[in-house]
Amino acid sequence: MSSKTKNIVILISGSGSNMAAIARTAQQQNWQRRFGARIAAVVSNRADAGGLQLAQSMGVPTQVLSHQAFDSREAFDAALMKLIDGYQPALVVLAGFMRILTPDFVHHYAGRLINIHPSLLPAFTGLNTHQRAIDAGCREAGCTVHQVTAELDHGPILAQASVPVLPDDTADRLAARVLVQEHLLYPQAVEAWLQSQP
Repeated sequence: MSSKTKNIVILISGSGSNMAAIARTAQQQNWQRRFGARIAAVVSNRADAGGLQLAQSMGVPTQVLSHQAFDSREAFDAALMKLIDGYQPALVVLAGFMRILTPDFVHHYAGRLINIHPSLLPAFTGLNTHQRAIDAGCREAGCTVHQVTAELDHGPILAQASVPVLPDDTADRLAARVLVQEHLLYPQAVEAWLQSQP
């Protein structure tokens, strides 16, 4: 194992529940000792994101970079790359980061940028995944951790977890059950990625 610290930067826009699940697992499973890895920072594009306080309560440094301060997606992503690169990240984790990233950003972090999506990809890319699964008559739904590529929700799949779609499900009820699996799957996928690194 390399002696160099493997810094992980997590990007959020909201409550940060997946971020918190990863940070808790990093502490409980002692990623620092086992993999030389640590959550170096949590970055949000929204100053009011609940996950910022959550990260701070766990001792994780936070930063805010508002996309509203930039006149283009490209300008924001360039500034975001500069901020992230200050931490020399081994891995950049999207955890409810509600921005479509530019090809330049995705290319810059190729092979070290991952996301979680609330469907069993390749099914139901994009939004409203739970209602679409119900409307399609699916018997199973779930979540997918994947590498991020320039095509939305199409990168190589790293891990998946499924839940049954119940006869009386609403999108909200199904989403709540899938979220439980997300909080288990995402930390496991990050740990597996760390184990795969030299």
